[in-house]
Amino acid sequence: MLLRDTLILAFGALRAHKLRTALTLLGLIIGVTSLILVMTLIQGANWYVERKIANLGADIFQVSRLPIVSVDFNELIRARKNRDITVSDWRAVEDKCSLCRAVGAEVATLSRISTPGESLPDVNIRGQSANMGWISSLEIEYGRFFTESEQRAAAPVVILGYGVAERLFPRGRNPLGQNVRIAGEEFRVIGISEEIGSILGQDQDKFAIIPLDAFFKLFGLRHSITIQVQVPDAQTSLTPAQDQVRALLRARRHVAPTAEDDFYFTTADTYLSLWSDISSVFFLVFVLISSVASLVGGIVIMNITLVSVSERKKEIGLRRSVGARQIDIASQFLVEVLAQCLVGGFTGVLLGFGAALLLRQLTPFPADVELWVAALGLLLASFIALVFGLYPAYRAAKLDPVVALRSD
Repeated sequence: MLLRDTLILAFGALRAHKLRTALTLLGLIIGVTSLILVMTLIQGANWYVERKIANLGADIFQVSRLPIVSVDFNELIRARKNRDITVSDWRAVEDKCSLCRAVGAEVATLSRISTPGESLPDVNIRGQSANMGWISSLEIEYGRFFTESEQRAAAPVVILGYGVAERLFPRGRNPLGQNVRIAGEEFRVIGISEEIGSILGQDQDKFAIIPLDAFFKLFGLRHSITIQVQVPDAQTSLTPAQDQVRALLRARRHVAPTAEDDFYFTTADTYLSLWSDISSVFFLVFVLISSVASLVGGIVIMNITLVSVSERKKEIGLRRSVGARQIDIASQFLVEVLAQCLVGGFTGVLLGFGAALLLRQLTPFPADVELWVAALGLLLASFIALVFGLYPAYRAAKLDPVVALRSD
C-alpha cells in the first residue's frame, strides 16, 4: 500500500470514533501539557535568574558577613556569630588588593521615606560608596549618581528606585530636585533608577540609595557592610583576587589558620548554582509526574487499539485476502496510533504554552516560550506511539486471514 492510502484509512478510522479517540488521548494530553508547562516556566525562570537575580557581572564578587544565598539554616545560624565587616575592612581591601580594579561598599536597612503628601514604609535604604555607580549593574534612567565628594561630605542626596518615585510623586510630577524625608532627615532627589519589576512576587523597585557616610550619620555605625569587588578580567583575575581578599580579611580579623572564614564570597555563579540545584529538583519532580501521566496515556492507547483490532478482524481478514501484506496491516495501525499521539501531543503543546502565557500575564512568574520545547513535546508523543503501538500492530498483522474472516 501507498503511504497516502494508509494515512487515509488511519484518519478515517479516527474520525469514525471521535469521542473514543478524545478520551483515549486524555492521559497523553495531560502528560505533554505538564511537561511543556514545566519546561516553559523553568526556561523563563532561568532567563530571569540570569538577568535579574544573578546580574552581578562576571567580573564582580561580593564579600559579606552572612551568606547572601544559602539553603542551609544551620549555616545561617552559625554565620550570625561572625563579626561585622567594617568600613576599615573595606578601606584595607581597597588600598591593598592589587588584583582588584575597584572596591565598593554597600549597607542596607529598612526605613520610612516620605514627602509632604505621601509616605511609604519599609523602603530598602541602601548606603553605597560613590564608585558603586559604575560597579553595580543598576542603571540610572533619569538624573545621576552621587559623586565621591558628595559621599565624603555625607551630602543629603538620594537616588530613588522606580517604584518609590512612582508612589511618592504620582500624577506625572518630576521627582528630580524635590526633597524627601528619610528617617526624619531631608534628602534631595538627584536620580531615578530604571524599572526592574518584580522577581517571584517581590518588588525590586522599592529602594533608595544614599551616600555611605550619610547612611552611617543617619542610622549609626553598627551595620555590617557588603564589599563589592570588580576585577580587571573575569577569566584570569576573579579567583586570584578572591584569594588575595581572603588573605587580607583573615589577617585583619585574626582568623586562625585552621579556622573557617568568618565571611562569605558571592558571585553570579553562586546564584546560578543555587538556582540550578533548585530548578533541577522541580524539573525532576514534574517530569516524573508528566511521565506517569504519559505512561498511563500510552497504556490506555494500547488497550483501546487492541480493542480496535478485535472489532476490525473482518476488515483485516478482507484486506489480507485481497493481497495486503502483514507489513501493510501493521503500518495502518501504527499510523493510526501515531496520528492519535501527534494530535494529543499538539494539543498538549498548545495547552502547555497557553497555560504558561496565562500564568505570565496573571502573575509575576516568568515564562519563556521556545520552539524546541514544542518539538520535545511532539517527540514525546511520537515515542509513546511507537512504544505502545507496536504490540497492537503486531497482533493485527499476525491475525490469520481465514480466522479473521470467520469472526462475528
